[in-house]
Amino acid sequence: MRELTKEAAAIANELDRVQLRDHGGGFSPATVRLHLISAENSAGDPSAALAAAKAVVPGSLPSTERRARYYTDVATAFARWNHRDDCIRALLAAEHHAPEETHARPAVKSLVSGLLVSGRTTAELRGLAARVGVLA
Repeated sequence: MRELTKEAAAIANELDRVQLRDHGGGFSPATVRLHLISAENSAGDPSAALAAAKAVVPGSLPSTERRARYYTDVATAFARWNHRDDCIRALLAAEHHAPEETHARPAVKSLVSGLLVSGRTTAELRGLAARVGVLA
């Protein structure tokens, strides 16, 4: 996975110098890095996911949905590390960028449900739970 992502990054860096018509920013160095964050989470390595996230400037992502995905993936990595406050902040950032997208994501609902049963519940967390449709 890392080898293929490295190859995709090299291609994206090369193409980044070329203007692609009707491309919409879907394949770029930033979006390759975004996929790496997801892949590291899927591989079970939150440390590597967070390291990959540090290389991404969320504003460089081509859509609000991709920015929401970035913050959701960062929240997932923090949750795996039991960094509740950082996880909640990342979920709130995802919600800020794309509320409807964030509220509809099963991964967000799962994260919020886990946060509700695993530790202290803040007003922010209860509010987020209500907005994503998870009972507090």
